[in-house]
Amino acid sequence: MPFESYKNSRILVTGGAGFIGSHICERLLDAGAEVVSADNYFTGSRRNIAHLIANPLFEPVRHDVTFPLYIEVDAIFNLACPASPIHYQRDPVQTTKTSVHGAINMLGLAKRLKARIFQASTSEVYGDPLIHPQTEDYWGNVNPIGIRSCYDEGKRCAETLFFDYWRQHGLPIKVARIFNTYGPRMQPNDGRVVSSFIVQALRGEPITVFGDGGQTRSFCYVDDLVEAILRLMVTNEDVTGPINLGNNSEFTIRELAEKVIEFTGSRSKLVFKPLPQDDPRQRQPDLTKAKATLNWVPKVALEDGLKETIAYFKHSLEIA
Repeated sequence: MPFESYKNSRILVTGGAGFIGSHICERLLDAGAEVVSADNYFTGSRRNIAHLIANPLFEPVRHDVTFPLYIEVDAIFNLACPASPIHYQRDPVQTTKTSVHGAINMLGLAKRLKARIFQASTSEVYGDPLIHPQTEDYWGNVNPIGIRSCYDEGKRCAETLFFDYWRQHGLPIKVARIFNTYGPRMQPNDGRVVSSFIVQALRGEPITVFGDGGQTRSFCYVDDLVEAILRLMVTNEDVTGPINLGNNSEFTIRELAEKVIEFTGSRSKLVFKPLPQDDPRQRQPDLTKAKATLNWVPKVALEDGLKETIAYFKHSLEIA
């Protein structure tokens, strides 16, 4: 069916209790959609969706996407997968299953329903990139047998499945490669650089910087990302992606640490540790396609987004 508007549509969000998934659920409800959140709570949190429970249009379902889900919906946002190294390396076999079996199950559901389906892919498909910034036609530089491979290769295989379902079955797909995203509802122990720095600074602990801090990342505030995802989902069916979504303002990890210390008023000092295996030295999206296709650019400056995120962690950690 044509998917012209979110209003009055019934939409499935897998990973709906996760960091990004919960924000998507919230925005879809605001748009008048009926939303089903499917999550096994491996990394998602009921706290992320607690404020949505009273909404009669919201339905939380405990479900693991590695098993089929039998449900009637108009569209699917597939975000189910641990997305931080600490979480996806905890059970790497399950991480690969979630990406691959989860994609197969959700694509099968979409095929049966003739429903539009979105895949949350990742900038990790580019690995430790040899070109900078990264464009969507770059095939990547990924170690297929490293400790990050369960996530990197799992997401690459999921993209393969999505495009094969599109070619073989004419399934309307949307694939986004999401770059570093931060904001409220991140977990304090997820090992991501923004949340780790903020929590360490608020607790007055040393801030752990891997390598010399010269490696770069481009940080996108979650509100900007969700806006782009929602725009992508309602594009014409000939727009499949993959499309980079993120912020193209590049910062070194050391610069990020220094900003966090400044905005928290912390006395934390930097401590340096060796880089983890296969940690990319540079990560910055080329947003040319996103700008042209979605009429979208990220609007939230790192300073503003960090202040919102710090305020969230102050409250959630009960730090005055």
